[in-house]
Amino acid sequence: MKALIQRVSEASVDVDGRRVAEIGPGLLVLLGMTHSDGIDDAAWLARKIPALRIFEDEAGLMNRSVLDIGGAVLVVSQFTLYADTRKGNRPSFVAAARPEQAEPLYEALVRHLRDTLGASRVSTGVFGAEMKVRLLNDGPVTVELLSGG
Repeated sequence: MKALIQRVSEASVDVDGRRVAEIGPGLLVLLGMTHSDGIDDAAWLARKIPALRIFEDEAGLMNRSVLDIGGAVLVVSQFTLYADTRKGNRPSFVAAARPEQAEPLYEALVRHLRDTLGASRVSTGVFGAEMKVRLLNDGPVTVELLSGG
């Protein structure tokens, strides 16, 4: 699994012109799955994301996690994270897991995050939907996490 994590002041997701999720300070997690990913990958990322120390402390150092600041997490499925652009100019997405494999992994990660942070602090986009994602990247800080899968 691949997670592109952005520290945000705020983020939101709209589907068909309707706001389906929004958060204040916290993390926007763009999540992609590949064929070799499994439930262990989702569990690993779900442990790593809340503990990731990318928020500043009083000294201006990145020593605080989303847990420490009481922040929220917005998880958005993003199969395009597994785009292959080595040949030609049109990305290939054959490395991305099919929806029937990816959606249960996405849901498992969200469940684990909600168990850790509380349901009210974890929001999601709509899996497989055409979404409009807005964010105000804070820093900017963007970190990529790759599970072992």
